[in-house]
Amino acid sequence: MPQEQYAHRSTMQTSEGPQVYKVGIYGWRKRCLYFFVLLLMILILVNLAMTIWILKVMNFTIDGMGNLRITEKGLKLEGDSEFLKPLYAKEIRSRPGNPLYFQSARNVTVNILNDKTKVLTRLVTGPQAVEAHSQKFEVKTLSGKLLFSADDNEVVVGAERLRVLGAEGTVFPKSIETPNVRADPFKELRLESPTRALVMEAPKGIEINAEAGSLKATCRTELRLESKDGEITLNSAKIKLPNLPQGSSSSAGSRQKIYELCVCPNGRLFLSQAGSGSTCQINTSVCL
Repeated sequence: MPQEQYAHRSTMQTSEGPQVYKVGIYGWRKRCLYFFVLLLMILILVNLAMTIWILKVMNFTIDGMGNLRITEKGLKLEGDSEFLKPLYAKEIRSRPGNPLYFQSARNVTVNILNDKTKVLTRLVTGPQAVEAHSQKFEVKTLSGKLLFSADDNEVVVGAERLRVLGAEGTVFPKSIETPNVRADPFKELRLESPTRALVMEAPKGIEINAEAGSLKATCRTELRLESKDGEITLNSAKIKLPNLPQGSSSSAGSRQKIYELCVCPNGRLFLSQAGSGSTCQINTSVCL
């Protein structure tokens, strides 16, 4: 640059004085910034107030929230609790001395799952019935004695006495196997088949006992006592056969009341007036 021009610029700058540049936000930008800062402070205060209100309403404490308390042994719920989704727990129990209630508007279902989340056992308590789905169902006493057991093969009643309180008794559509059938003291025992036959079988014998009363067997067509390899014994002070037919008397005008018990070849019994000898062969007309 020529020396004359540099001297001319220097004289111009010194004559006008130094220039000052202002730094900051002025005007409408400054007012908007203050407004946003004030709005942010209001939002922070409102958020803090809402957080304190939620903590107050939900009863948040150091031990837990609401009726839920966190203890060394697990979670503790006080009062009524509602679960909107499935609950998974190792153990659920009430406080000592207080009952445990499960309440639902429809049903309560308890499932036992395996490692593959497959249902092994299910207990459903609904408004119509209580259903248990499992391979085996057992009822035991506190001492471990089996009272009732049911599975696909059999149903076992392990109680010392089975009582049926229904007015119609017990109906078995098929066979029943039991070592003893007896009634309550001072009650009668009745085995009845209204429309079919009543069959009692035992490999070693059948004993029918009525120690304090009478024994009565009634049927409509035939009553059969059969022993294939042994004998039938009627042991009593009196044996009465009141409705046996009587054979025709061989001697006219005889009024004796002594009769002889006769047996036909087909097994039919009849009475014949006794004589000095057997009179059964004379009264064979009854066997026809």
